[in-house]
Amino acid sequence: MSRTGGFLLTMFIAMAAAAGVVFLLYKTELGLMRDAASRGSLVANLDMGPIEYADKGAGIPLLSIHGAGGGFDQGLALAADLVGDGFRVIAPSRFGYLRTPVPQDPSPAAQADAHAALLSKLNVPKAVVVGVSAGARSAVELTLRHPDKVAVLILIVPALYSPTSPVSIEASRGNRFALWAVNAGGDFAWWATEQIAPSVLIRFLGVRPALVAAAPQAERDRVMSFVKSVEPLSLRFPGINIDSTPALHELPLEQITAPTMIISARDDLFNTLPAAKFAASKIPGAKLVVYDTGGHLLVGQVQEVRTAVRRFLASAGLIPSSDATETVLQYRVRS
Repeated sequence: MSRTGGFLLTMFIAMAAAAGVVFLLYKTELGLMRDAASRGSLVANLDMGPIEYADKGAGIPLLSIHGAGGGFDQGLALAADLVGDGFRVIAPSRFGYLRTPVPQDPSPAAQADAHAALLSKLNVPKAVVVGVSAGARSAVELTLRHPDKVAVLILIVPALYSPTSPVSIEASRGNRFALWAVNAGGDFAWWATEQIAPSVLIRFLGVRPALVAAAPQAERDRVMSFVKSVEPLSLRFPGINIDSTPALHELPLEQITAPTMIISARDDLFNTLPAAKFAASKIPGAKLVVYDTGGHLLVGQVQEVRTAVRRFLASAGLIPSSDATETVLQYRVRS
């Protein structure tokens, strides 16, 4: 064999070995992620079908409704960030996510009825309802269709209807690639991009990568944890598919009677601010909180968001004012 042939063979063997190591690492991590997604939840058999959910903690019942790419696990993590301790968090996997199948009617209204049925199944007469991103749609429908179930409504970066400037995603090359990976249900594509070019996924999730790069390590870790929480992508793809093609229309928001808080950011790359402003203008007495920076994941604003949410709950009489202040101070010390 010539020297050139030997070199090429050596290179081929090295590349094959590297590919084998990468594939083994991927399969190992995918197995761990699948195992994690199968733990910590139950399935309620309701009249409209099975609904997966987690039920954690003790205190005031709080229904945590996740956004696109989520599941019960993301709902738990979001509640921990947004409100902290002192709550019984009920976090369902919405239609098409993890172990909750896609029903014949996957609309936000039908999902809201499933939320109400789950609360009844768990003997929860009324709950604080938190809807994040695409989860805000069924949170609003729940408040309209089952007002007796909602003590307080909190909408975070809500992907709702806006008459002038709809929620959208940037048409960048990286976003087109990420969208292709999502549409393909591509576990490996998402995982590989996370390893090689995480900034592509960060932007796809509605945040400027430069904002994350400049954030403290704890915030960078939180963002990457959120990126990882979308995995395994294939177990969440049916739900993402539903959320990606919403038939948004104006709802009678003026009929909402529950105390309502809405939070968004001016630099949210999903453009949720116009929808947040529109909803706040329609819902009687709604409190609107807008941050100049943070993007769709409210990077750098978690402490401020938790402070605002707990103070709002205190003003609604759900937690003592002293408890809200004490919890916020404890969070600052831990941070």
